[in-house]
Amino acid sequence: MDNHNDRRITSAIHTTNLADILERVLDKGVVIAGDITISLAEIELLSIKLRLVVASVDKAREIGIDWWQSDPALSSHAKKLEEENNLLQERLDSLEARLAALPQPRSRSPRRNGD
Repeated sequence: MDNHNDRRITSAIHTTNLADILERVLDKGVVIAGDITISLAEIELLSIKLRLVVASVDKAREIGIDWWQSDPALSSHAKKLEEENNLLQERLDSLEARLAALPQPRSRSPRRNGD
């Protein structure tokens, strides 16, 4: 029976440590960077730059990463702005078309002093 209690204590300590580690990683942030280059006969065929940032949303904002706020697929606010922008563009196109359809005023030739 003592063996069963030992397992439970060990498991609880392990879980707490994992949670602490995850909290620290999200609080501080982790950057993983790597470059992959594929070459043949000293000719670069492919170059891939990998950058991975793991952080909490608050930490990401703090370091200036907030691209998800302007992505319409991820943000309802950005989606509304995109829809509003599309409506305004349609209105502008309509007004420009109506303006182009108006008769153009004739240009007057400049008057001469003797006329």
